[in-house]
Amino acid sequence: MIGNSLPDAEWQHAEGLKKVLAVLGDAYGGPRYVGGAVRDTLLGLPVADVDIATALVPMDVIDRLEAGGIKAIPTGIEHGTVTAAIDGKNYEITTLRRDVATDGRRATVAFATDWHEDAARRDFTINALYADPESGEIFDYFNGLGDLAAHRLRFIGNANERIAEDFLRILRYFRFFARYGSGELDAEAIAACAKGAHGLTALSRERIAQELARILSLRDPVASIELMITNGVFAPFLPELSGSAAHDLQKLIAREQQCAQIISLPARFLALLNRDAASVDKVAARLKLSNKMREGFARRLTAPSPKPANIRATAYHADIETARDVAMLYATDTDVPKCLAQLEQWEIPSLAVKGGDLIKLGLKAGPMVAKTLQAIETAWINEGFPDIKRQNELAAQTVNAALSDTKDA
Repeated sequence: MIGNSLPDAEWQHAEGLKKVLAVLGDAYGGPRYVGGAVRDTLLGLPVADVDIATALVPMDVIDRLEAGGIKAIPTGIEHGTVTAAIDGKNYEITTLRRDVATDGRRATVAFATDWHEDAARRDFTINALYADPESGEIFDYFNGLGDLAAHRLRFIGNANERIAEDFLRILRYFRFFARYGSGELDAEAIAACAKGAHGLTALSRERIAQELARILSLRDPVASIELMITNGVFAPFLPELSGSAAHDLQKLIAREQQCAQIISLPARFLALLNRDAASVDKVAARLKLSNKMREGFARRLTAPSPKPANIRATAYHADIETARDVAMLYATDTDVPKCLAQLEQWEIPSLAVKGGDLIKLGLKAGPMVAKTLQAIETAWINEGFPDIKRQNELAAQTVNAALSDTKDA
């Protein structure tokens, strides 16, 4: 049951937060908590970030924080945002605003003192909830409480206008829908997202990639991904989307749940694309993904088709996470649990035989040592990583064969 008062939660008792609030009193009823901290506390969810709204202008916020011995960071001062850093935590403080002009990418704002006006420029009704830190009173200007109770996601006001102000709100809509929107679907919002999808081309690829990563990182984003596909949202920035993307992602997430495994972000991303290294790298370049992400794609795409007999070899050449992802992505239904069982509590071993051991067995120092060591390692992997005794036997056999070949030559 969603009430009209903010429930008590542990985050509200942080001494640093109390000190921040104590210096921010204004003549217009502030400061107030706003956005995610209010929304998630009402839902009984954990709160990671606490945002505060105030009618004080940014320089006054900075002056008051510093006078109170609190570090003030002008993180977005042109948009009214100052970060208070205290006791190892950051609190984002934003002056009430109204939009002066928007171009689909960013807004020019003017500072305001009207809470309703500030709420009206936010994206969704469930994100425009404010709470008084002292009384817990909720200030709800657009029936966000009703939408929250109904698990319904709605834009504030006209959906087309909200999207035209910032096209990233299309992707934000599907992210919030995946997390909070299990209730009635807002047909107007979906139609507006479809209509405005072309505007995504105006955004930086980094912003798109970041928002897509947030969607894919949620517990179960399948319904949102299906809606995005059906309504052409991917077309402007991801034409390489697989024809079976929604089905493949659904299958991957079902496997996660069945096997109680946590899949990586690169694996979630790959579920949307065909298993083609060149195409995936093209996507990564366009979206300006990090080198770490691109390397993660490459390891998973170049691994052999996963089977119980070779999955440890994949882990040896890459890492356990990569091998687990490859199994979850590409193994048959029958082989998935078998592959995972091979990786369970298995530590990647190291070949005990070294180059010096081969020289003691008769090889001359030089390129032949490295070549022979590689052959021993390959045989060791193919035999399933046997113990040191077998490694020494493989070393002796391989060295003898190499010496014999050298003698014959």
